[in-house]
Amino acid sequence: MIRRTALAAALFAALAFSQARPGTQPANRMEISLERLDVDNWRSIDPGLVLEQGDRIRFVFHASFDGYLYVTNLSSSGKYEQLFPREETGQDNRIAGGNEYRVPATQTAFRIAGPPGHETVYWLVSPVRLTNGLPHLGPGVKTSPPTLVPRCDDTLLRSRGDCIDTSAGPKLLPRDIDIPPNLSDAAERSKRDLLFMRKQDTAVISSPAPLGGPVIYVFLLAHR
Repeated sequence: MIRRTALAAALFAALAFSQARPGTQPANRMEISLERLDVDNWRSIDPGLVLEQGDRIRFVFHASFDGYLYVTNLSSSGKYEQLFPREETGQDNRIAGGNEYRVPATQTAFRIAGPPGHETVYWLVSPVRLTNGLPHLGPGVKTSPPTLVPRCDDTLLRSRGDCIDTSAGPKLLPRDIDIPPNLSDAAERSKRDLLFMRKQDTAVISSPAPLGGPVIYVFLLAHR
């Protein structure tokens, strides 16, 4: 489970959205990187790195268009948690294109904890504010825990012995995955023609056309 290391941790104040200039890049583009705290320094890591218990992480986002962000997590123990917006993490979920965001937006970090497996972080981005906001998830809402088990790809082991799980990182929303109750309505309208690419340790997610409605994708975090 991802846990806030301080009460004031702003979990996800994030993404940036504004239309790309014609002829320079896809109409809608997001870049996401994952950072881990190494003693006193933050370092970019492979999105598929299998994390250890107690690791402290944060996300860095840059995108090309404006919109609104809603984030929900499914922990490796099967518990849903609405991460953003909420009172503890900030109610203003408008995101502006061309800006870079670190999430959490404070000096705190997220700590990896819970049974070995995958955290499924659902990102819902909408070009307009959802009329009725995002339905609130009551405390303790649970489902069957994810069954994926982190596995090292021996062909991707680096010189320092990192374990890389190629199933982790940003992914298109699978059709057979459980949907958090607060996202089910938007998931039915979510577009599915997103493109996922890699640029070193940064994941690039793009849409060939401007968003006409909400889009949902997941970021799988593998940990032992």
